[in-house]
This record gives sequence, C-alpha cells and structure tokens, in this order.
Amino acid sequence: MWEKRQNNGNGGQQQTSFQTGTQTASQQSQTGTQTGTQTQSSNSTSVTNAMPTIPQSAPAGILTVTQPPQQSTSYFKIAPSQYITFGWNFSYIIATPTHLTVSAVCQNGNTYPVGPTNGIIPGTATSVVWDPYSYQTSHPNLPLAQAQYNLRIWGDQGPDAPRAPGYLTPNSGLTFALYTPQPYTPISSGWGCPGCSGALSQYISHPAFAGVVATLLVMFLSGSALLRRL
Repeated sequence: MWEKRQNNGNGGQQQTSFQTGTQTASQQSQTGTQTGTQTQSSNSTSVTNAMPTIPQSAPAGILTVTQPPQQSTSYFKIAPSQYITFGWNFSYIIATPTHLTVSAVCQNGNTYPVGPTNGIIPGTATSVVWDPYSYQTSHPNLPLAQAQYNLRIWGDQGPDAPRAPGYLTPNSGLTFALYTPQPYTPISSGWGCPGCSGALSQYISHPAFAGVVATLLVMFLSGSALLRRL
C-alpha cells in the first residue's frame, strides 16, 4: 500500500509538471502573438502616418526655373572658374521628393549630369551650381559640345512621370548654350578675317548694291550740274 501511494504521488508530480509546462508555453505563445501583432500594427501606423493625404482635387506640383530666365537662351563659357548656377522654386508640392535629378541634354543626343554630386541632389534643394570646365577635364571620353542644351529636372517618379496631384511634375523648359572661348591672336601675328572678304564680295554682287551706287552717282552728278548753273 505504501509503494502504491508513492507511485501515485510521483504520477501526480509528473501531471502537475506537464500542466505547468503547457500553461507556460501557452502564455509564451500568446505573449509572442500579442507582441508581434502590436509591432506589426505599430509599423503599419508609422507607414500610414508617413504618407501624406493628397486630395484628388489638388493641383499637380510645379517646378519653375528662375535662374537663368526661361524666356531666353543664356550662353555660358566652358572655362576655368566659370560656374553656372541654376535656381528654381516649387509650387503645390504636397509629397516632397526624397531627391532631384538634374541633367543637361545636348542637341546631339548626349546627356550630362549637372552638379557636383553626379546630378543627384536633395529633394528640397532650390538651386545647383555646375562647373562645366571641371566636368570637361574629368570626362575626356564624353566632352561637352559647343551647342544648345535642355535642362531637365525630375523627382522620385522619373523623367517621364505624368501630372499627379501634389507630386512634382518634371521640368524641361530651360534652354541654354555652352561654348569654348578661343585664345586671343594679335593682328601682328598674321591673323586675318576669313569671312570679311567673302561678306564684301556678297554685298558687291547683290543687285541692290549696284542700284544704290547708281542712285548716289546720279544724285552727285545732278547736284554738280545744278551748282555750275548757279
């Protein structure tokens, strides 16, 4: 009888240990589930709060270039210490881009990054300074041509992003030109104007030039005859 009771006592201890382990595992699983759910909910709330609420009636974001003026073509030298500053302002931007990409597209089809950071600048920047001479010396395999360029600026949505409420619309409204100045050559060294003589011959061969000369000659002779009569 005593041994039987002792066996029953051990069995009770095993049953109690099993129940305690089951309860602990259940509590840990429940705690882990609650923690994971709370973490996921917190992350979801953070993402939701980070995204701006943009009404569909809002106008599309606009970037307007203010320097140099868009109304005319500006000419810039490719020479040492000749920096070019491009400036702009924003309107109707609700979703601020994380970065801007600024590029100069040449009329020959080549595209060049603008600025010291390979054309990538912060999304809140309102200007960029470009040193075309430094770019020229650093990229001999893709030199800047003496031609007209189109400045293009876009945000996170890319250069061909459609107009969307509150988001930046890509801008490509500025045209400018680059040229390389020629070194000074004094006349005493034998410099000549190759186009000057050709221009003069074109004027002489033009029919209007002959008419003007004939009219002046007739007026001179008529005036001389009139003075002789007086």
